[in-house]
Amino acid sequence: MAKLAFLGMGVMGYPMAGHLVKKGGHDVTVFNRSPAKSAQWAGEYGGKSAPTPKDAATGAEMVMMCVGNDDDVRSVVYGDNGALAGMKPGTVLVDHTTASAELARELHAACKARGIEFIDAPVSGGQAGAVNGQLGIMCGGEDAVFERAKPVLDIYAKSCVLIGTPGAGQLCKMVNQICIAGVLQGLAEGINFAKKSGLDVEKVIAVISKGAAQSWQMENRWKAANEVKFDGFGFAVDWMRKDLGIVLDEAKRNGARLPGTALIDQFYAQVQARGGGRWDTCSLMHLLAKD
Repeated sequence: MAKLAFLGMGVMGYPMAGHLVKKGGHDVTVFNRSPAKSAQWAGEYGGKSAPTPKDAATGAEMVMMCVGNDDDVRSVVYGDNGALAGMKPGTVLVDHTTASAELARELHAACKARGIEFIDAPVSGGQAGAVNGQLGIMCGGEDAVFERAKPVLDIYAKSCVLIGTPGAGQLCKMVNQICIAGVLQGLAEGINFAKKSGLDVEKVIAVISKGAAQSWQMENRWKAANEVKFDGFGFAVDWMRKDLGIVLDEAKRNGARLPGTALIDQFYAQVQARGGGRWDTCSLMHLLAKD
């Protein structure tokens, strides 16, 4: 049993931290900016909650976090009440937030200056993957540190892979989001085309989902796209636009051409303008079906 901390009790962090207790048998202390959520988690899983990131991290061998964006990460890591203030040399900080590669390198340097190890480890699989402990975790860091952290991360992972040096995990997540954006646009256009052609969409999906067009998005989001109903589930458009903004900023730095991604990002901006910021990302269909 290890003493662990988890910062961020959102739709991802809440079940991820729960697996560390229920499946891993670890001693876990959590922090959330809304204390009631931390208290709820502690009551459900039998762990502990702390009033600050520092208090949660004090005495922990590993500290995991999964918050909103770069600024949120900095707010829980730095400062007198930040996680680093409570961590000792030789411990490990793992960031599951989808953030910039630049931030990952910054955190790696800040941790090294204190004798603390760091891994950027964004995840893929959505809320369902977190709840079921079936996340894909893409990591950036040093080999020895990854090998120390992996047994803990494997508790809620389907796959946990070291991609490269610090920042590589975040870069890999950017590739993931580029691919998802393209797949979702194709799915929306394909379903809309099928409907305009008078085809039975369910039959179409039954066939093409068994061939080369198959994807997780097709199998799990075609019904929502077909029904043009996007509320109350999945990955929100607001978060996808945050992620694609990170992608496009990085592309400016590395010179990658992303014409399709840039276009789909603007489509998502149109969804937001229609009041769909909290809709699932398959809501690209709304722009085709609700002109």
